Order: sequence, then C-alpha cells, then structure tokens
Amino acid sequence: MQHDPGEVERVREVIERTHVEFINLQFTDIVGSVKQVTIPVSEWDVAVQHGIWFDGSSIEGFARIAESDMYLKPDLSTFAVIPWESEGLVTARCICDVYTPKGEPFIGDPRYVLKRVLAEAEEMGFVYQTGPELEFFLFRPGPDGRPTTTPHDSAGYFDVSTDMAHRVRRQMVKALNEFGIAVEAAHHEVATGQHEIDIRYGPALTTADNTVTLRVTLKAIAQRNGLYCTFMPKPVAGINGSGMHTHQSLAYKDSGKNAFADPNGEYGLSTVALQFIAGQLAHARGMSAVVAPLVNSYKRLVPGYEAPVYISWARINRSALIRIPRTSPGRPESTRIELRCPDPAANPYLAFAVMLAAGLDGIRKGMEPPPPAEENLYEIGGARGRLQTLPGSLGEALVELEKDEVIQAALGHHIFERYLEAKRIEWDEYRSSVSEWELERYLPTY
Repeated sequence: MQHDPGEVERVREVIERTHVEFINLQFTDIVGSVKQVTIPVSEWDVAVQHGIWFDGSSIEGFARIAESDMYLKPDLSTFAVIPWESEGLVTARCICDVYTPKGEPFIGDPRYVLKRVLAEAEEMGFVYQTGPELEFFLFRPGPDGRPTTTPHDSAGYFDVSTDMAHRVRRQMVKALNEFGIAVEAAHHEVATGQHEIDIRYGPALTTADNTVTLRVTLKAIAQRNGLYCTFMPKPVAGINGSGMHTHQSLAYKDSGKNAFADPNGEYGLSTVALQFIAGQLAHARGMSAVVAPLVNSYKRLVPGYEAPVYISWARINRSALIRIPRTSPGRPESTRIELRCPDPAANPYLAFAVMLAAGLDGIRKGMEPPPPAEENLYEIGGARGRLQTLPGSLGEALVELEKDEVIQAALGHHIFERYLEAKRIEWDEYRSSVSEWELERYLPTY
C-alpha cells in the first residue's frame, strides 16, 4: 500500500508528540452517516501498510453478506488529533477509502464516487472547488436528555445581545481549526436558535471531508455545552430551515486560473461558467433527491423562507436556485456560483459528485442557460409559470432521479440502486404514517 513518505513521517511525529493512544478510522455510508473502527496506536503501522479489514454487510448500502469483506485504507492527509479527546486517552481520527479484497476501490464508497467524477473533470482539464455554508440549530434537551425543539436563544440574524451561543460557536471554530479546517465566518442566522459556520473554499474532496468532520465536531461541542446540534433541514414549522448553500467554481488544471471568470461576460462569467450553470439547471430535478435527501428537506424548499423553489439563476435574487455572488474589483479568481438547494443532511461526497456531473454535462453539450431571473419569483409566481420548480416531495424527487441518466451515472449503478431503495423505504414509511396535524385536523370532525 503506497503512501507519501513525507505524510507517513508527519503522522508519526504527531503520534509521538501528542501521545496518541487510539485512532478512529472513519468513512461514511451512502446516506452520509459517519462510521468508524477504533484501533490502538500499536496497530497503526499495520493499517498504513495493509489496511484494516471489516465486515461491510451491515453498513447502509454497502454489500450483501456474500461479498462483505472489505478493508479501510487511511488517507494520511486527514490524520488529526480529536480536539475534545486530547487529554487522558488521546485519540486521533483518519478518514479512509474503502477497498475490496482484490485491492480495487469499492464502488459503493461515497468518497470514491466523488473521486471518480473529479477524475472526469480533470480529464476535461478542470479542478472542481467548493465552499459549503452549513446552517444548523442549537436546541435544549428535555429533562430525559432527548432533543427538543426549544431554541437555545432568542436572537436573529447577526444579533449580539440576545445571541447566547457566541461562546459555543467560538468553541466550535477553535475545534475545527485544531482539525486543520479553516473557518471563514461564524454567525447567528435568521431563525431563533439557528446558526451558520462557513469553511474555507477549496478542492471538493477536501471540503467534503471537512463537511463530514464539521458535522461530527459541532454535535460533540454542543453536547459538551448541554445542547443538541441538529442539521435537520426544517425542524420547526413557520421559520427558516437550514441549508448548505454551496459555492462552486472550476479552475484550469494546467494554469490554476479560474475557468468561470471573464471580465467581459455577463456578471463576469465565462462561457464555461454559463454552460456549467445550464447543466445544473437542466439536472436540478434529477439531483434533488441527493442534495436534498430527506422527507423533511422538502418542507424547507417552499416559498417565503429564503429557500429556492424555482429552477432559475440570478445575481441579486435570493429566490433563485443559482445565485452569482458579487466579487471584489480586480479579483476575477474569486468568481463563483452558489447553488442554494442542498441542505446539511446530504452526504457531501454524493452531493458534490452529482453537482459536478450536472455542470460537466452542460459543458460537454454546450448548453446555454435561460435568461437570468432577477425579479422576486415568489411574488410573481415563478414568472407566471415560465419556470420549472424543484420537486415538491422526496417521492417526486425519486421519480426524477430515476429519469436522469447523467445523475445515475455519476452515482454509479451500485449506489444508485441502493440509494433509491433506501429512500423509497423512507418515503413509504412517511406516506403511511399518521401525523399530529392529521389527527388535530380530522379526528374531531370525521
């Protein structure tokens, strides 16, 4: 098993300097839940040289019992000491790739899916970069310790005096920095109890790894403060939900220059950028079940709460699906687009993979986007029916996923089938359940 000698030495130095005793080898299942195997530090050299075997038959979407043996190969660049476990039994974590007994990447590993689509972009001469902005809620647990929807504070957007979580967010940022994750901003969001932390823009594989780590970190720090952190897209009706707005751009592989930038283009965008936008708009419905993966996701994607509904693009219109952020004069390298439909419950590896595949399809086919829609689409009803909308439910999104061959190809046959199966079960369970709303509305009358 080949590793960069410099990385091997760096990790060895960290282990010795910080007195690491245990190492968590981490990966995700198809829905984005973090899984891990913990090894004592004495087994680290074995893990580096040969990998660590595990049974994949019990992991969501991985393999049948007859083909369950797999092994984890650590990505040494992700090795870091866990900040809240840096005293006593010092523990580190390392994100891994999943391999089959034949030494091949496992096609059901979400991290491999993203790597494969990134390789397609490189063959076209591009490097894909992303910058996710994750929103989340901090709630107080109930007397029994179970999470409630009671907010931790009464603050609103950028508030100061009523923001009770300022200290907690600083602890979160510090922990992320100790993981080597650069945070660009942290602030209170619009809804009571809602917050946002933005991590630095960079190569998509790195930002996907960082997104997974951020979700684990924020939950751990919240728990240490007697709070519950949730990335559920719409935990409370009648207020804003939580999104994962994702900034994106392509850089030319050879020169490193921003392929989206053209000072003479519309909004400073190049032809490549416009084709990329057109591709994402064309596949917005097909990729919806991946970037907005829960039944609950579609209760966020409704008019009136700063979440997109209409498949459109614009600069100043925050009701559009794709927004073009303004850049500072003389800084074309910061030109990017922002996709506003993903939410923080998505598996970032799969989400970034389908987003990239959609954009690349637009470039390959030379697609042209429709005219930008700068008017408030909520107020005029989607330009009076001119624009398509995102799916209105997970069930509708799954139907669209089954129609979209580009998104299916990005996921690969293995993950597509198992993801579709898992989400159909989720949708069917929801459809057959009876909610409190139904009981309150119908039971007294009928």
